[in-house]
Amino acid sequence: MENPQVTPLKRNLQSVIFGKSESIDVMVVALLAGGSVLIEDVPGVGKTTLAKALARSIDAKYRRIQFTPDLLPADILGSSIYNPVSGDFRFDPGPIFCNILLADEINRASPRTQSALLEAMNENQTTIEGQCRPLARPFMVIATENPIEFHGTYPLPEAQLDRFLVRLAIGYPTAEVEVDILKSHANREPLETIEPVMDLEQVRRIQEEVANVHIDEAILEYIVEIVHTTRNDSRLQLGVSTRGTLMLARAARARAYALNRTFVIPDDVSWSLPHVLPHRLLLTAKAQHSGATAQQIVTEILGRIKVPV
Repeated sequence: MENPQVTPLKRNLQSVIFGKSESIDVMVVALLAGGSVLIEDVPGVGKTTLAKALARSIDAKYRRIQFTPDLLPADILGSSIYNPVSGDFRFDPGPIFCNILLADEINRASPRTQSALLEAMNENQTTIEGQCRPLARPFMVIATENPIEFHGTYPLPEAQLDRFLVRLAIGYPTAEVEVDILKSHANREPLETIEPVMDLEQVRRIQEEVANVHIDEAILEYIVEIVHTTRNDSRLQLGVSTRGTLMLARAARARAYALNRTFVIPDDVSWSLPHVLPHRLLLTAKAQHSGATAQQIVTEILGRIKVPV
């Protein structure tokens, strides 16, 4: 049974993103868990629309940054501006001071600029010119990236990838769903009909409740065994970090909460795995040449480990 607080939010997102219930579920879980989302897909499949719909649904302050090769960290964080009249400096905050930040085509910017988000995503604060400045709560980065084969893209550093709670791909709609999309856009933009279904205070309270969802020790051991298996797999140069372990537990808690439970079951962990773990893994060259993928390795590891009762 779905949590009644989650149903209106999902309904809002489904009214603008058709036929992608799994992607919407992942986005909702990320919001409940207080994590950030990386969406990797081709242009024009609804990534920006999904981010805007989520922001409108929770009445959040929303900002969008178009990442380009010449974008600088100060363009994201802000900087001090000299006032010649008063003779002092005034801090001009950047777009990062919001609730939901859409980092559009994040892998078109240089690694130096991408790294400007690291502290914000991990600690909900940012240090600018030596001064620590807290960010709003809730704070969430929704980053989109083009496939790495596209011209003019930079691979995201492992440290950056590790700070995203989940990674997902929306994908093209089916022919039937695309007909529905055309009909929905005939008279007006569906995004314009979105009304808030919760406020920021309610989101903060829900995130606190999610953090208190119970995880039995047997399931904690199950999560740790999965993570340690990735670290000892010969096909992987880099396994899941301790941060990844914590994020897997957070996602499982949020999934349990979304299904109106106060405790985590193994299904919550297995549902979260393909969204939380693959982007944290780095395959060896031999594994890549053999055609293996991180998603396949995660699925295989899950099948080998005994599920707790």
